[in-house]
Formats: sequence, C-alpha cells, structure tokens
Amino acid sequence: MSDEPKPQQPDEGGTPAQSPAAPAAGGGPAGRPARTGMRRLLPTWRTVLGGVLVAVLLVVGAFFLGYSLVKIPPANALALKQSNVYLYADGTEIARDGEVNREKVSLDQVSATAQHAVLAAEDRDFYTESAVDPQAMLRAAWNTATGKGRQSGSTITQQYVKNYYLGQEQTVTRKVKEFFISIKLDRTVSKNEILQGYLNTSYFGRNAYGIQAAAQAYYGVKAKDLDPARAAYLAALVNAPSEYDVVSHPENRASAVARWNYVLDGMVKQGWLDRTERAGLKFPVPKESTASVGMSGQRGYLVRIIRDYLAANKILDDEELAGGGYRITTTLQKDKQDAFVKAVDDQLMSKLDPKNRTVDGYVRAGGAAVDPKTGKVVAMYNGVDYVKQYTPNATRRDFQVGSTFKPFVFAAAVQNHSETGDGRMITPNTVYDGTSRRPVQGWSGGPYAPENEDGRSYGDITVGKATDLSVNAVYAQMAVDVGPEKVEQTATALGLPASTPDLTATPSIALGPATASVLDMAQAYATLANHGERGTFTMIDKVTRNGTEVVDLPHGGTSQAVSREAADTTTAVLQSVVQSGTGTPAQAVGRPAAGKTGTAEEDTAAWFAGYTPDLATVVSVMGQDPVTAAHKSLYGALGLARTNGSGAPTAIWAQFTRDALKDTPATDFDLQIQPGADETDPSDPASTDPWQSPGTGYEDYGGMTDGGDTYGQDTGGRGTGGLDQGQSDGGAGGPGSSTGGTPATDGGTGGGTAAGGGGTDGGTPGGTPTPTTGGTADGGTSGTPGGPAGGTTGDGGTTTGTGGPSTPPARRQ
Repeated sequence: MSDEPKPQQPDEGGTPAQSPAAPAAGGGPAGRPARTGMRRLLPTWRTVLGGVLVAVLLVVGAFFLGYSLVKIPPANALALKQSNVYLYADGTEIARDGEVNREKVSLDQVSATAQHAVLAAEDRDFYTESAVDPQAMLRAAWNTATGKGRQSGSTITQQYVKNYYLGQEQTVTRKVKEFFISIKLDRTVSKNEILQGYLNTSYFGRNAYGIQAAAQAYYGVKAKDLDPARAAYLAALVNAPSEYDVVSHPENRASAVARWNYVLDGMVKQGWLDRTERAGLKFPVPKESTASVGMSGQRGYLVRIIRDYLAANKILDDEELAGGGYRITTTLQKDKQDAFVKAVDDQLMSKLDPKNRTVDGYVRAGGAAVDPKTGKVVAMYNGVDYVKQYTPNATRRDFQVGSTFKPFVFAAAVQNHSETGDGRMITPNTVYDGTSRRPVQGWSGGPYAPENEDGRSYGDITVGKATDLSVNAVYAQMAVDVGPEKVEQTATALGLPASTPDLTATPSIALGPATASVLDMAQAYATLANHGERGTFTMIDKVTRNGTEVVDLPHGGTSQAVSREAADTTTAVLQSVVQSGTGTPAQAVGRPAAGKTGTAEEDTAAWFAGYTPDLATVVSVMGQDPVTAAHKSLYGALGLARTNGSGAPTAIWAQFTRDALKDTPATDFDLQIQPGADETDPSDPASTDPWQSPGTGYEDYGGMTDGGDTYGQDTGGRGTGGLDQGQSDGGAGGPGSSTGGTPATDGGTGGGTAAGGGGTDGGTPGGTPTPTTGGTADGGTSGTPGGPAGGTTGDGGTTTGTGGPSTPPARRQ
C-alpha cells in the first residue's frame, strides 16, 4: 500500500471538501481572544462571584452553627458571690462577711447620674445599638496592634457576659462564646437588666465588686446618693481600677483626671449633664483607703450573735447566709453601742495591769441592754476584741448569775400570793430568820442549810432588807415557801430560757446557780421594768436580699409574764437596793433606778442587773484563763481583795445607762405595788426596823454615814473597816455611830474607825459592853457582849475580828 496521500475527492457538487478550522494559537475558544501574560493569573469574575457566595454561605453557616451550639451558661461562681451586710438601726454599717465585697442592688437603687456616667465611659450607644459592635471590635484590635493602647472594643453587653457568665481569660474561645452569648442575651433580656447586671459585676478596685460596694469604698455613700462628680470618677475606674485610684497611685492623677473629664464631657454630649453644671464640677478626691477591719473589735461578736439569732429563730440558716447578698438591719443603736464600750474601758479595762497582776489577765466583761417597752436589744458588750477573745460574753451561758436571781423568787411569791410556813403573806415587810446555815423548813428533798456570805447571820430581818443585803438564808426559805417549781416557772416566764443550765427546782435555785447569759438576764429584767409585760425579744429589724427581696421575720406580740403587781412590787424592792442596799453606786446614773448585785461562787463572776423605766441593762465581770478557758476567781483583780457586784459591774452600768439616756428625760417608775407592801405588823419582832418604801433608806442599817459606804453581801471587802472596792477605813464615826452600828451603844461597830467607844478592825470590843445581842449592826449579830462578829461587809465580805465566823465563808451571792 502506497504511503502517498490520496487526492481529495470532490463532493457531489464537484466542489472539493474543506477541513474544519484549526484552533487559534494559544488554545482559546473560537471567537474569544486568548488570555495572555498576567491576565492568565487573575480569577475571572465568575470565579470571584462563586468564591464570595461560598464564603458568605460558610460565614452564615458558621454563625447559625455557633448560635445553635453556644448556650447561655449558668453564672460563674465569682459573679454570684456577695457579702452579707450587717447594719445598726440607723443604717450605719457594722461589718460585712463573705469572700467577696459585693452587694447587689437593683437599678432604681443606683442614681440616674451614676448610670449615665458609666454609659458615657463605656458604651454611649448602649440603648440603641445591638449587643455586639463588629466595627468597634475591629477598631479596638487595630489600636491595640498599633500601640495606641489596649482596648476591648466590647459593648456593655459583652462586658457583662464576660463578668457574669465567662471569665477574664484572653482566648479566642472565650471571645467567640462572648460574641454568641451576647447576641442571645440581647434577644431575651431587657437593656435595663443587662445594665443592672453590669453595674453589679464590674470591678472598681479596693476589693469592691459592684457599684454599691464601690460607692462605699471610695466615698462612704450608697450608690443612690452618687452625684455627677463622684459618679464620673467611679465610672472612670472601670477602665483601669488600680491605676486610676489617685489615693493609692497619686502619680497617676493626671491620667485619672483626664479620664474623669472624658466621662463628664460624654455626659454633656449625650444630654445627660448640663454644660453649666459640668463647668462647675471639681475633681472629687476619694477618701483614704483603709485596711479592712474585718471582724475586729466588737464587730465579730455582733456578727456571730446575729447569725446565731437568725438560725435559732429559723429566719436564715448558715447555708443561706453563705450564699451572701443579705442586708441585715439590726435593732442595735450605734451611739449606745459606743457608750457601752466606753463605759467598760473607763470603769474596768483601763484599770487592769496584767503585767504586774496575773489575775488581771483573767478579767472578761459582758453586757446587754434591752428596751423594756419593745423588747429590742439596743447594745451589747462582748469582749475587748473578737480576734483576741473569741467567745461572746453577752451570750455565753457558763457563769452563775448569783444573787441577781433573787428578784425572780420574790416576784414568784407575789405572783402566786405565797405565804410563809406559818401562814403569813409574803411581802417586802414579811420577817424571816436570816441566820446563816439555818436549815430550810418544809423541803422534803433532803437537808439544806445555806450559808450567808462569809457566814454572817442577821437574825430576824424583813424581806426588803434581806434583798438589800442579799441574805441567802431568807431567800432559800422563801423559795421553799413559794415552791421551787413556781420560782422556775416565773424565771422562764420573765425571759430566761427553759434550757438554762442548772436552772433546777430546788431551794438552791434562789442563790443563783443557774448559768443564764447576760442577754437572758437583761430580757428578764426588762420584763420587770415593763410592769411584767414581756415584749417580743428581738435584735433584727429588717432583712432584705439583693436590694429588693424582703425576708419574713417572726411576728410576736406581748404577753403578761407576771402580774403588774408582782413586777412593780419587785421593782420597788430593787429600788431600795439602789437607794440604800448593795447597789448604791448605781445612784451615779442620776435618775430613778432599780437593780440587784450578785456574785458567783469563788468570785468567778460579779454582776449588776438593773433598769430605769426606759432601759434594762445587765453587766457581768468574769474570770477566765485565756489559755485553758477555765473559770478563775477574781480575788485581787484591779488590786482589790474582792471583785463584787457593787464594784466594776455597777460602775459600768451607771456610766453606760447615764450616757445612753442622756437625751431621754428622766422619769420615775409608775408602780402599782402589792397591797400591804408598805404596812408593818406590830407583832413582828422586826417591826421596829421595817423595810420602808424606796427613797427613805436605812439610816442605821446600811445607809451612808460619815464617809462609810453601804453594806451588804455585794459591797465592799475584807480590809480594815472600809470598802476594798473604793474606800479604806470607811471613815470615822462618833461614839456609837460608826458605820452600820447600833446608835447610842458602846459595843456597836461596823467597819468605821473607832472613835469614842466603838470597836475597830471588825469588832474588837471597846467601851462598856451592852448586854444585848451585841449590837445588830452591819457586822451581823453576836451573842458575845461588846461587839458583832466580823466587820464591814462588802459582797458579804468581812474582816474577821473577835467573834468572827469560824467556818469558811460562802461565795455564791
């Protein structure tokens, strides 16, 4: 076969067939010029359009995917933490507890000026813009990258999401979540709610979270009281809290002032601040930053007692309080609280010398004051410092109340119309046998013969005088005559808890072995002051949470614990104690008062419980080893032989009550006393020296004469003739008129330095003996002619002289 090409055959018409046109050089489609050079590297418009569409689809898809996948999470733990705020009755802050200093408030509790200031500083278009601002985000990123300062570019909504739901970490993941959560939140929550949350979660420095805490930390005011100048400064702090604190960093003052001006100018621009007012504003320098005092001083005690009260009354438990956010307004009054602290410092703490007297290191004090008409606790003293002495002394129940319990025995007698064993109605003028160690009659529970303080005997003595002088023998017998169960019932009706340790229905109940707290006793005495009507005991006035939620408080009315006759007759008897008995130092209060002294066994505690018509207050000085916490006797404390109820406790009571009521007019007691309380029975052996209504005193039986002092079981001490609580020698008396002696007898003496026929040093006979009972004087009775057994008594204390007691003295009075 030939390899030559065959000739082309013509077609049917004789015309030779033509070949298809060859492609143009470069390979372009027919009729389209080929892309040459750089054009070959550029995408066509179709490619660009397709790419854009794909990108849009990817972005939209990613958005919807992210929107659907990212959920609004629960709030982070830090954002939920708040402090609880404890307040005095006038709104003054006592203390805060909790890890975070934050107090959430509603938007209406933040001044409009403060709201506008924050918006001017952080997001001026907050109410009109969307939740996110991409343009601002890009601008912030550019400024940060180019060294113009680190900026977040976040709206207030985004910042709130970061503060409340997420955290402060700078990661892409957090920013993505922030973006989607902000959009979702903006669709489900109002702008006001977002702004409120933002103001409550922002950090302002000085450990202040939220604008309420910031207003307190920098200016000592509430957020609702912020004016434009202060509000603008706080708003400026949000941007750089530490740097713009001009007190901590005075070197940054220029920057802080510049930021402050920026905020104010923004407020003017937005129409939120008048230009003229803005021109007159001066930079508001914040107050000094103070170190946190936390729970020091009285604060910690008060917070602990308040928390215990809330839990005990089922208002709030520990778990609820741990959640924080509670604003607890108490009934405590700051001026009275301060007066209590000052009285203890002046009358007790300033006189201690623990370096030279070991016993002074054992001294503790507790006190509580109650408004008798309302039952509200208005002040408490608990110790020198909560961080040094942890136990609140106002509420502890481990020290005997001693003779401060005796008024409850007498109130029970009047309440129950009780009679003596021989059928005589018990009144202030009823005569009992005051002999020390006299066995009680009518008690089937076994022999009981209580000793009077220092073994001192009084013979026949009226109930009124026995109260003045705190005679154990009389009150133990009275408890049996009334019935120990009825005494216990009366004590609990007046205000002592039924669970009070050692509150037992036996004759010894009268001597006060029960260990009620100072606060318990104050409540009971307040009931006596209020004519036997017991108000609802409380120390909480109001509790709110997060600024709006009101917590219900228990509502209780008043009840007649004992009859008015029982309460008022008891008050009359206790007035005599102050006017002419062991409580005479309480007269320093300068207004009508009633009260009773008391001492625990071995002088481990000394008490004074008293009241005026307007305030009932109980004070106790206690002895406790600071290392072992064991109870300690207070012999020698303050440099005195004895620590008695008529000493420091009464002095504290008098100063505090005087200062606490300085703006309250003095009023007398309006009493309706027991029929026959002012009458005497001529057939009674003691009717020649009866108990008299308050105001008359006992001129020759415990009254103050010639520089001496009032005597009895809770006054004075062991030294020669005088009071170790503040006097020595007791003063000199004329013949037969030494303090406490029987006038016109040569044998009577009672603590005064002898001058003409009197004895000295507790009853050494002098002059011509009088063949009587030895002169019934403050030293007690004695069968030895010429002088009484013992000398001037204090808290029952005597200077043992000729004829003195031979048995160890009792200590529970």
